[in-house]
Parts: sequence; structure tokens; C-alpha cells
Amino acid sequence: MLDVRRILVFTEVARRGSVTATARALNYTPSAVSQQVSRLEAEAGQPLLERHARGVTLTDAGRALAERGERIERELTAAENELADFAGLRAGTLRIGTFPTVGASLLPRAVIAFREAHPDVRLTVRSARIAGLWAMLENREVEMSLMWDYDWNRIDREDIVVTSLVDDPPALLVSKDHPLASHPSATLAQFANDPWITRADHHPVAEALARSCHAAGFEPQIAYEAHDYQEAQAMVAAGIGVALAPTLALEGIRGGVSVLPLPSPAPVRRILLVRMSDHALTPAAQAFAGFLRDSTAVGGAS
Repeated sequence: MLDVRRILVFTEVARRGSVTATARALNYTPSAVSQQVSRLEAEAGQPLLERHARGVTLTDAGRALAERGERIERELTAAENELADFAGLRAGTLRIGTFPTVGASLLPRAVIAFREAHPDVRLTVRSARIAGLWAMLENREVEMSLMWDYDWNRIDREDIVVTSLVDDPPALLVSKDHPLASHPSATLAQFANDPWITRADHHPVAEALARSCHAAGFEPQIAYEAHDYQEAQAMVAAGIGVALAPTLALEGIRGGVSVLPLPSPAPVRRILLVRMSDHALTPAAQAFAGFLRDSTAVGGAS
């Protein structure tokens, strides 16, 4: 196979018509240029130059190869410029995974900041539950994903890189008419006799509620299983029961609902940024991760 570097040296010789002039242009010695051309001729199996006192002329094979060499130079220049665009965030695509509560709280700030800084990078965001996020990461449908975990179920895999962004403590949602609605904070034990609104479909927050209530010495009486936090808030406002929700799920509190912070100990979840360890982050992904960290610093849960 022909050596591309030698082809480029030969193309410069063809362009300048002189080994000496080529050596000066490339900061080589004339001997080094001659050696590169001779080795290329050996690879080609035929002469490419005719040498004479005033310089060199090309053989028919040399002219054909020099034309190819010029095209190779143009393609390499185009490749360098294209890679520079990606490195300089002037082109490319970034695919991010997320889940609903972060998608409605921390993520928009990072998205706005990233798009303002790098408008030429096409950003796409996919939202899913944990199983879906894992599938997208493993299938390379996203470069990285926001996720969460709790103390009793830490994300711990050897094939991933996990960056902790912020802690997201829980809060109690109660009706404005609840006797404790005006209190600055509350403990779970104070609600041992209240009916509870929890998340349906074995949602992690349902497990957090069960574990927390058991630690407080009672079994929660489930009155309603909601499919999202807005539905849970509506049921709280209607007086059906009280609910536990992560702070990041409370960006928009509806009328008729009071939010009571829970003192420690409480089931705090970690908000994480996860990527596969064998998938190095692109410059765009590195920049977006920085905007995420800024977003959590400005509007984090703790």
C-alpha cells in the first residue's frame, strides 16, 4: 500500500518542480525528500520523477499520482476543518437522556445555556424511566443520561462513570386545610394516621415512602396511587391524603397545596449524570455537563 505521507511529499515536489525547493518548504533536508520519493517509487513499482540538473519532471505515472495527491490534500484539509468544527462546537449532535422531574426542573436551564453558547450543535433529549435510560445508554442512543438513586439502591456498575450532581431531599405535600399546613416543617410520625397518596407502578418514590414510614414506626394507609406528581398534587388539594415528593418535582405547586420540609433523616435521592465508561465524552457533551453543574449550583435541591 502506498504511504500517504510520502504521497504528500511527492505532491509538493511535483508542485514546486524541485527537491531543494520542497525541502525548504517542508523544513526537510534535500536528502530526506529524495529518500521519501525513492521509497514511494519502490512502493509504486515504477519511476515517478525524471531528475535532471534544473530540477525534476514527472513521468505519466507521476502526473497521475500528483493529481491524486492534490485530492488527498484537499480531503485531509476538509477533514481537519470538520474535526475543528466538532471540537469548537460549531457542528455535531448531542443526545441526552433524562427523566421527568429533572426534565421539568434543572434540565431546561442547562439546555437554554448550552443552545445560547453553541447554537450550531443539534441537541436532542430523550425522557424515560430508569430501565429505558439504561437501554438508551447501552445502545448508544444517548451519550449520557441524568439518573437518580437512593441510599438503599445505589447505582454501582463497573462499566459506567457516575457523576453526582445534587442531592434532592423530599417534602410533604398536604392540603391547605390540613391541621399541620401552616407548620414550618413536619415529621412523618405526625402523619401516621393520615391516608397517603403514593406513586403507582412500583415507582421508586413509593418505595421511599414505605421505607420512611416503616422507619418512623407505622405502615402508610394508601388512599390513591398517582401516575405523576401533578396528579398527586390534585388529590392532595382535594383532601384525599398527604404525599411525599422529591423537591425537584415541586417546580409548580398548585393552589390548595402546602409544602412542608422534612427534617433529617429523610430519603434523599441523588441526581446523577451517567455515561458508559468505554464511551469518551465529545466536546459537546463535556460542555453540556458543565452547564448541568452550573444549573444544579443555581437551582439545586440542596
